[in-house]
Amino acid sequence: MTWLRTLRTAPPGAVRLVCLPHAGGAAHSYLPLAEEIGPGVEVLAVQYPGRYDRMADPLIGDLKMMAGHIAAALSPLRDAPLAIFGHSLGGLLGYEVAARLEAVGAGPAHLYVSAMLAPSRHHHDGVHLRTDEEIRAELARLGGTQTASEAEEMFLRLLLPAIRSDYRAFETYTDPGHRLSCPVTAFLGDRDPLVTADEARAWAEHTTGPAALRLLPGGHFYLTDPGNTAEIARELSGRLTGATRQPRHPVSAHPS
Repeated sequence: MTWLRTLRTAPPGAVRLVCLPHAGGAAHSYLPLAEEIGPGVEVLAVQYPGRYDRMADPLIGDLKMMAGHIAAALSPLRDAPLAIFGHSLGGLLGYEVAARLEAVGAGPAHLYVSAMLAPSRHHHDGVHLRTDEEIRAELARLGGTQTASEAEEMFLRLLLPAIRSDYRAFETYTDPGHRLSCPVTAFLGDRDPLVTADEARAWAEHTTGPAALRLLPGGHFYLTDPGNTAEIARELSGRLTGATRQPRHPVSAHPS
């Protein structure tokens, strides 16, 4: 099963935005961003193994191994400019993917990291070693889960192995000290309980290109707020195409 899902198409040669989900997240979590973004950007999202249409695929609890698979999946798509957006775990994963792309040729045009501390500030709380109920409590604390029905509750339990594996990938990661050359923009909720502004601002240490920090209202999952999604879409559209946001266009979600 391919690692990539196409959330929004664009004309040939358009810049591609590759989105990487948070721990336990899936490709479709980026549909709201894909709906809001300008028409000159193709939006792809990564589908990690062990969830949704990849439920039967073996889990990968190693972040660098995951990055290698994703970079390989992107290698045939270097016919157009490419940017990376990663939320939480996806931000750190995006950093590793960007380093691999730069090592073999042209790197991404831009790396956007969301709700993730800089690799040089990496720390963890051993979440992947906790019980299922303790992991669920951590997710609830961050505002990442709301189960309103018995079916949603059952589905969350099915996802717990993938969530634990994603936490393991993050919490066993060691920063090799990559120095990227692309611009890096960090987005952060101003009430994020996991990442401080100083920890996010330290992304500037990991690139020789321009670096910036954008604070938005909200917690760790500030991106679920429609206003924040629209604000980020406007910034990405303007930066990647030089165009302002246009009215919404239909979005398709299918394997690429």
